[in-house]
Amino acid sequence: MERRAFIKSSCNGCLLAASGLLLSRLAASCSPAFPVFKTEVINGEIQLPLTALGSSGFQIVRPKGWYYDIAVRKKEDASYEALLLKCTHQDNQLTPSGSGYGCTLHGSQFDKDGRVTKGPAEHPLQSYTTTLTRDQLIINIKA
Repeated sequence: MERRAFIKSSCNGCLLAASGLLLSRLAASCSPAFPVFKTEVINGEIQLPLTALGSSGFQIVRPKGWYYDIAVRKKEDASYEALLLKCTHQDNQLTPSGSGYGCTLHGSQFDKDGRVTKGPAEHPLQSYTTTLTRDQLIINIKA
């Protein structure tokens, strides 16, 4: 094998290996860190089985046809809170973190109750009222 052909095939092999590593890391970073419950909106309500919340008391809900997710969490007083994960600065999808929610567009951050902890956002997240039935949490999204 000529030196030129050897170098070319070696470089192609390195590029192929590097792209495989990069793609696997990208796929891992894009996969949701929190489980997502997919459901439909029926008559302005979302029904979430309480079993979906599990022991963590936290669930991301993805309504069919919506661009933004809803974060549902059980509060310390045993009530439930549902927040639209839409940044109030420029309508970017928010990402849950250990202490709240963050916007990857301009860096706004919100605490677990939806209050702004870091701008440029100035307004809290939109919240929805919830009703607890025997085994379902109803999220009322009517305007």
